[in-house]
Amino acid sequence: MIKDNRPFYIKKAWYRLQDFYVRHYLVPQLGALGPHSFIVKPWHIEVFGGPVHIGSHITLLGCSDKKTRLTVWSDRPGIDGITIGDHVLISPGVRISAANSISIGDSCMLASHVYITDSDWHGIYDRSLPPRALSRVVLEENVWVGDSAIVCKGVTIGRNSIIGAGAVVTSDIPANVVAAGNPARVIKRLDPDKEIITRKDRYSDTEQMTHLLNTVERESLDGNTLWGWIRSCLFPKKQTP
Repeated sequence: MIKDNRPFYIKKAWYRLQDFYVRHYLVPQLGALGPHSFIVKPWHIEVFGGPVHIGSHITLLGCSDKKTRLTVWSDRPGIDGITIGDHVLISPGVRISAANSISIGDSCMLASHVYITDSDWHGIYDRSLPPRALSRVVLEENVWVGDSAIVCKGVTIGRNSIIGAGAVVTSDIPANVVAAGNPARVIKRLDPDKEIITRKDRYSDTEQMTHLLNTVERESLDGNTLWGWIRSCLFPKKQTP
């Protein structure tokens, strides 16, 4: 793991800068953003159109080479747009494109480069216009979608199910299964006797988690100095295992 040479107060200032950007540039583009959001590099997160509603405790990650995009393209009034629940994890490079309604339930996890869309975006025969029929996508609570998977229009993925990396989901997936392939098919059923712990279960105590993270970061950055951090930026040393 690469050592973080920043002093603790510099890292806290970095968090405040991100929070400022979220409040002044990202929030005005959203229909709602719940409390206790953790948004990393928000200037690499693009929101277009609306409505886009995001719940509480979201973990939303941006990256310079993996823009995260939440897009609603529609001229129809009253559509649902994109609705994201509580404690959801959205990794860098995720694209969510709605023409009508995409709903992502609590505690869902989307790995890098996942693409979710509720439309074909062009008619099959008249490709000059979008299709007339409206569709939707639903990810029920605690769904996990693997790296580079594609979830297509009209699909519902049941609670707790896992979509394998690179899968193309073209039809409904039931609850409590693992599905993979193109098109995605059920390859395994989850053990009903084993407890499933969700992100909401793990991170619901916000005060406790904030205190724990602050303590860990303060201890891990203890001894770092401003000059040492500047020197590491100008003259980086080879990392040792």
